[in-house]
Amino acid sequence: MTKPNRMNRTRMWRRFYQGFGNHAILFAMRKRTARFLAFSFLLGALAGVGAAPVKRMAKQFLNLDGHRPPGYTHVVTSMPGKMIFISGRGGAKPDGTLPRDFETQARNTFEDLKRCLALGGASFKDVVKINYFVKDLSDTAALRKVRAQYLDMDHPPAATLVQAGLSEGALVEIEAIAVVPE
Repeated sequence: MTKPNRMNRTRMWRRFYQGFGNHAILFAMRKRTARFLAFSFLLGALAGVGAAPVKRMAKQFLNLDGHRPPGYTHVVTSMPGKMIFISGRGGAKPDGTLPRDFETQARNTFEDLKRCLALGGASFKDVVKINYFVKDLSDTAALRKVRAQYLDMDHPPAATLVQAGLSEGALVEIEAIAVVPE
């Protein structure tokens, strides 16, 4: 476009804006804003088309200083998903009777947890936090033995072991938190 044509166009727009009086400035601002928004939308759309989808892990199991503690994980991170909270489950059999030995109670508790997780649409692989309450800490080895049959010990959930005064005859109680990815 030649310089005289540009000047004619500029004069034409000035006359047009003068016809609007005080609103001429607002009209010019709206026009620039519309151009800017259209340009921004076009750039965003082009960037979105070329972008590769981000692959995220459902869960990450992290340990401080790279040291892996035995039987639990320091930190478990999880992407958004359905969270399932399972309240403390005891070692009673399905018929309600309470065995006398720790190992049988622990096995019954994990089987009950399995049913609770399934009810919420999860499994042991979805557990990110588990709390153990035992009457006697000397039963820890038996707990670990049974636990290894249910939990993924290559990626164990964060855990807490507490000596607690449980109800009469109860030797173990376990509660869990699971996250099922969306």
